[in-house]
Amino acid sequence: MIITKTQLGEITVENGVITAVDPAKTGPNIALPGLVDLHTHLREPGREDAETVESGSRAAALGGFTAVCAMANTSPVADTAGVVEQVWRLGREAGLVDVQPIGAVTVGLAGEQLAELGAMADSAARVRVFSDDGHCVHDPRLMRRALEYVKAFDGVIAQHAEEPRLTTGAQMNEGAVAARLGLTGWPAVAEEAIIARDVLLAGHVGARLHICHVSTAGSVELIRWAKSKGWRVTAEVTPHHLLLTEDRATQYDPVFKVNPPLRTETDVLALREGLLDGTIDCVATDHAPHSVEDKECEWAYARPGMLGLETALAIVVQTMGPRWDRIAEWMSAAPARIAALSGHGTPLEVGQPANIAIFDPGVRWTVDPTALASRSRNTPYAGMELRGRIEATYLRGEPTVLNGKATR
Repeated sequence: MIITKTQLGEITVENGVITAVDPAKTGPNIALPGLVDLHTHLREPGREDAETVESGSRAAALGGFTAVCAMANTSPVADTAGVVEQVWRLGREAGLVDVQPIGAVTVGLAGEQLAELGAMADSAARVRVFSDDGHCVHDPRLMRRALEYVKAFDGVIAQHAEEPRLTTGAQMNEGAVAARLGLTGWPAVAEEAIIARDVLLAGHVGARLHICHVSTAGSVELIRWAKSKGWRVTAEVTPHHLLLTEDRATQYDPVFKVNPPLRTETDVLALREGLLDGTIDCVATDHAPHSVEDKECEWAYARPGMLGLETALAIVVQTMGPRWDRIAEWMSAAPARIAALSGHGTPLEVGQPANIAIFDPGVRWTVDPTALASRSRNTPYAGMELRGRIEATYLRGEPTVLNGKATR
């Protein structure tokens, strides 16, 4: 089966494997390894009104993803082998992307007792990433124990870096804009203090630590320092933190409420530089769907979070430029490596699995929340014109998206 003509050449696939790349037959589209999202909220089980594994998988495929890591803050929480296996099986049934569950670090995300890390690792889902995302593992003794535990099977703890005692009642980034709007500020130091503590713990234990959704210039400096020590620390940045600033909140539109909050232009520029110089390893969407009731309300009562799967690649191209080799690293190879997802993030070469995203850089499209595949509508890019869109996605050679439309 000939997939398409791309800038690499004409790609041929047989039995789910790339069998030929003919550089003499090129076209305008960009071929990338299937994208991998290290940070997706699929909401199922428990909040199927906002998203399901199937609807989130469809949104992911339309965004060029062939694998997503599903966060644990479901209801019930994915803190047992049974729940992570349920999510894993739902992903297999949907068949649009590989859904890899992330297990909770603590029981019920309560930060008091370690969850069944070993049982989840040994389950059919083969969990290797653990996170209480949405909550910080704020107890240093518990965080150390978690790092020591997962070291035995080369797992990774993905930390939501937020010192909760510094963010009580916080609504947006602490600074001049928050003061002018009369909203309680979320200080940068709340993120940076936890990162400083945890990179030291990871260095002491010799375990793998991943920092979720980095948002401040100070955090970038701390991670850069930790990496200079040779510690096993990785980090991610979201597309919205690479583009949007706190100024978007001036009209009290809760679609721009997110955790961690949108920061300053200085922070945005530092995040871009950190991604370019390798301090930040990858881009992750933090796709966080919410129902209308939870999002379209007064700012103070709105749930934090934004949609991100279908717009991620276009936003990264817009903010970082068409650096295709780097984008393949940031959005495919690096997250696949961190999550230990075999068969994903591999180069588009003969003999490799045919997990492929085809991006048309010439298409201009306006983001319409009602046209997105997610069950939710909370995109911060509504009405924004983006350049470039996924034309096709292949999961092990099977098309999940063709001509910009999901195949099922």
